[in-house]
Amino acid sequence: MSVVEHSASELLELLARGDASSVEITQAYLDRIATDDKQIGAFLHVDPDAALKQAADVDRRRKAGKQIGKLAGLPVAVKDVLCDSDTLTTCASQMLKSFRAPYNSTVVAKLKAADAVLIGRTNMDEFAMGGSTENSSFQLTRNPWDRDRVPGGSSGGAAACVAAGMAPLSVGTDTGGSIRQPAGLCGVVGMKPTYGRVSRFGLVAFASSLDQVGPLSRSTKDAALLLETLAGHDPQDATSLDTEVPRYTASIDQPLEGLRLGIVREHFAEGLDKEVEAAVREAIKVYESLGATVKEISLPHSKYAVATYYVIAPSEASSNLARYDGVHYGHRTDRAALLEELAAERKQLEAAGDQAALDALDSSLVRMYRKSRSEGFGSEVKRRIMLGAYALSAGYYDAYYLKALKVRRLIRQDFDAAFEEVDLIAGPVTAQPAFKIGEMADDPLAMYLVDLYTVSANLAGLPGISIPCGFSKSGLPIGLQLQARPLAEETLFRGARMFEQATDWHQRRPGADSRAKKH
Repeated sequence: MSVVEHSASELLELLARGDASSVEITQAYLDRIATDDKQIGAFLHVDPDAALKQAADVDRRRKAGKQIGKLAGLPVAVKDVLCDSDTLTTCASQMLKSFRAPYNSTVVAKLKAADAVLIGRTNMDEFAMGGSTENSSFQLTRNPWDRDRVPGGSSGGAAACVAAGMAPLSVGTDTGGSIRQPAGLCGVVGMKPTYGRVSRFGLVAFASSLDQVGPLSRSTKDAALLLETLAGHDPQDATSLDTEVPRYTASIDQPLEGLRLGIVREHFAEGLDKEVEAAVREAIKVYESLGATVKEISLPHSKYAVATYYVIAPSEASSNLARYDGVHYGHRTDRAALLEELAAERKQLEAAGDQAALDALDSSLVRMYRKSRSEGFGSEVKRRIMLGAYALSAGYYDAYYLKALKVRRLIRQDFDAAFEEVDLIAGPVTAQPAFKIGEMADDPLAMYLVDLYTVSANLAGLPGISIPCGFSKSGLPIGLQLQARPLAEETLFRGARMFEQATDWHQRRPGADSRAKKH
């Protein structure tokens, strides 16, 4: 078996026994990246020399009997939205194309402290705004199972690199499903923790009350391993929860006795693909065979979740992205061209004798702001900034933003009531398997509806996980979503692991199963 076919947990065992070195493992993944990423496009930046240098340092310290970290020598890919002082942090945007952070995010600092080998920065939708990774300013990422289809988003590169065997673990972010949705579409495991479980310090903000950092992997055990490393209180993040982090890997193989599984009535309505529904219902039968009690529940306000999300998230995005003005942060338009344009326009107005237009002419500073932002941001980011600015504007704040906050509270109350009756909620991750590249490019509303089953967990601050549960007839992965009450990640992992131990969907690979179509 090739090194890159092993799970993260198995690789750590190989390293501990001395059956493989970190340099050997890192080189194997770098070779896979060199061979396959030209077709997939999962990585924005890979520095082989830096990765091998990290790996060699771990090998030296391990051989010398010195203390090493929890992930010592294990390659980990990182979504290009988490600040790392050793490399660029672009957020897949022209606005930050040359930005090098002056500090490490807490997540990156924890990975470095754990002696992980940071093998590369993964592609994403610009500023994490999108559900297909088609909004990246730099390149397209393709689904390893069918290269004519999207990998999902916004953590599309993070999911695709794990699915294609280019990294055993990756770190993504989830604002409305951006870990779970691409995990479902790429046939890997993706987990969104409880809001506040993982520090957001150094995470470039999209929507601050919704963003969370979490793991993507080939198995729930690997995801649990990575979350153990990432989770924990951080005084640098005011929203970080000061609560103990369980050892998820210690209990993950213990099945949940007397598991009460909730099935949301509203999740199996019109619009759900027949093959997705069949796979999810078959997964529920597996749980029943394992002794789980299945109960239908209702989340009556879930029908408002997408609308609520697309008021709150753009509003917060509008506020967060105001700092990118060409002065404090980000891309600045060419000064000479700007002044030349302004002078030409002024001369034209003077010749026409249009004093009113001259008086209203933008200053060079205002024009610099406008042109810098216009050039730096892509169309989807601009759309969400404008939506948010409108929702927060005078006369509309109460009608939109304030009302959305009230509905958000009702959505959380629905979940609180449901978890009085059940331990986990099971259902689809997406309404359909991966769609074709460009299929929804001109239909933003259809793209927003891709998040139909995932946004509620972010609005309510709940943990959720996507695990593989089947394939469509055309060979595309289908994901099962499990959700738990706040801070119940341990229950979530154990519930997901139960299904994994009874099935082999998570062991399927694009190459090994000959399902990946050539582009």
